[in-house]
Amino acid sequence: MATALEDLRALQTAEVIADSIWARIIEWDDFAKDTVGKQLARAADSIGANIAESFGRFHYGQKIEFLYYSRGSLFETKYWLNRVLQRKLMPSEEVQKYSQELNGLATGLNVFVKNLKLQRQETTTTARTAREEIAEYLTDPVLQISDRLFSDEELKWIESLPNNQSLDL
Repeated sequence: MATALEDLRALQTAEVIADSIWARIIEWDDFAKDTVGKQLARAADSIGANIAESFGRFHYGQKIEFLYYSRGSLFETKYWLNRVLQRKLMPSEEVQKYSQELNGLATGLNVFVKNLKLQRQETTTTARTAREEIAEYLTDPVLQISDRLFSDEELKWIESLPNNQSLDL
């Protein structure tokens, strides 16, 4: 596991993809930049941003949640790349190259999530496992406790009281 944010391979890959896409978008005309370009750039940037936010979270569940957001942004990026292809804003080979890079990153994110889940499971299992000694529970009526709270005489006296009379102890 990476010890510094800059060491995360998934983040490095996301940054390279996002910067490369950005460099292409700024070459487009204003209409293409404003409609498709901004959406594509935001989606691509969001992949790495969510990986970084995941790294900054303390709890495993939060880390995993932000990696899922990252994966969602990855699929949004692929959607916008499909729009780019249909609108002939990039050559097919270039869009295909980005798509393959994103597929590799998606696999890396899935592995990252799987490893975090395993770490969480190991931590939870070792930190929260409590064991108590096995106790023998006896249910045999012969072995019941013989210490009684009231004697037979006290019970008869209590039963002899009228229903509305209170006990002044």
